[in-house]
Amino acid sequence: MKRASIFGHTGRELIPAVLGLALFFAGVAAYGQQEVTDPEFGELLRGLLSHKVPELSVSEAAARKDALFLDARAEEEYNVSRIPGALWVGYREFELAALDSIPRDRPVIVYCSVGYRSEQITRKLLRAGYTDASNLYGGIFEWVNQGHPVGDSLGETARVHAYSRSWSKWLRRGDPIY
Repeated sequence: MKRASIFGHTGRELIPAVLGLALFFAGVAAYGQQEVTDPEFGELLRGLLSHKVPELSVSEAAARKDALFLDARAEEEYNVSRIPGALWVGYREFELAALDSIPRDRPVIVYCSVGYRSEQITRKLLRAGYTDASNLYGGIFEWVNQGHPVGDSLGETARVHAYSRSWSKWLRRGDPIY
């Protein structure tokens, strides 16, 4: 008696392929599943971001002492507040050539206000051969929301550039500046 088959295969032969696909999609679904302090903010991020680049939670990023933080916001945002030690690369102004001195295997964490602009810059870095580039999930807003410091040219500050009044609602700590 001949067994029923799908595309010439028995169900038993398909089990490893189906399990492999399930694990793949579970891994893809894990992007965007980082924790943030506000569930509504988390919902916004799940819909706003493509989740097609590696993402790090704030706690994961803060633990990466070897990483270089790149700020993908406008220069005026960077001048108000930034993650200590971050290098400004901008978004519209971003030029890959400006990073030529940074080894392609150096851990790099890119951030902006919430993660949208930095996701685009992270994608460009990965395409250019950077092997350990990640997007900071929730951006500088979540960094501050979780109690991590930001600074300006004078040192630590409570001021945080909030991009706009409408986006500032996602900033739960710090003094929003527009």
